[in-house]
Amino acid sequence: MLRQIKPKNARSKRELAKREPLAHENTKTVLLLRGTSCSSLVQDLLSDINALKRPFSIRFTKKNDIHPFEDASSLEFFSQKNDASLLLFGSHSKKRPHCMTWIRCFGGQVLDMMELCVVKDTARTLGQFKGEKCKVGLKPLLSFSGAQFESPVANQYTLAKSMLTDFFRGGESATVDVEGLQLMIHFAAGEDAQDGSLAKIQMRCWRIVTKRSGQRVPRVEVEEMGPRIDFTIGRTKEAESSVWKEAMKKPKGTEAKVKKNIETDLVGDKIGRIHLGRQDLSELQTRKMKSLKRNREEAVEEDVDDIPVVSDEDADDARDVQLKKLRNR
Repeated sequence: MLRQIKPKNARSKRELAKREPLAHENTKTVLLLRGTSCSSLVQDLLSDINALKRPFSIRFTKKNDIHPFEDASSLEFFSQKNDASLLLFGSHSKKRPHCMTWIRCFGGQVLDMMELCVVKDTARTLGQFKGEKCKVGLKPLLSFSGAQFESPVANQYTLAKSMLTDFFRGGESATVDVEGLQLMIHFAAGEDAQDGSLAKIQMRCWRIVTKRSGQRVPRVEVEEMGPRIDFTIGRTKEAESSVWKEAMKKPKGTEAKVKKNIETDLVGDKIGRIHLGRQDLSELQTRKMKSLKRNREEAVEEDVDDIPVVSDEDADDARDVQLKKLRNR
């Protein structure tokens, strides 16, 4: 359960009121830290992630004697002091080389954390890619490919997808500018190896470029801009069920009101249903159009069709009747 702090005076009460959850939260800030032992590769990757997250990131360069899975009190202190609910801690040891620990906090306390170790042979920093880079403050497009990310049962990959989405999603916006869609971050997970080891998580960053195509729609191309990182999954710490339930709670005012007879399909189009009463078509007023009037040829044909047809026997009988009338005269 979350620890409840009682204010001792009016000043501390006002300070705690500022930290209370809001109906519309601000954009989450990422705090990047390093341990007492941290390799140059991890430090460069922390700088690259800081460049992708600016201006919603804070970078600390001093050494910190912190062991996240043994004692997280220092991390909770940094989170409260800098108002950062996301932390990324870099370290290096013989047992866990080039390790990056991804941490989420809720209510000033650690919610869950996950270790992702960098594969040194395939890692490439942002500076090793030539070409133009994306501008600061862009909201990236996130994509995940791999059956592990869509597993109905919670595992390390579903936790990684949730955590990486929180880290890179950026701020919420009601409208999207097409010119601002210049960054795409892709995460891929293959199949597990035959020896039983977990599949690696591959992170690739692409710059979206629009070029002239001679038509109304431009031609879209992607260029890799870095960093390029392959992760192996290490230790994980899942959130407690009670704390997770509290963190996922939504305020009452933010839920959209249900409108009757209005639905939204899978594409996002709005579909409405209209209910009408019984209509009397006899009172329906129609327009008099020249195209609906009958012409002379059609009228003559209809008149000819209306003339009764007389058979030969009926004609003979009628002739006999006329002859009898003449004789009687």
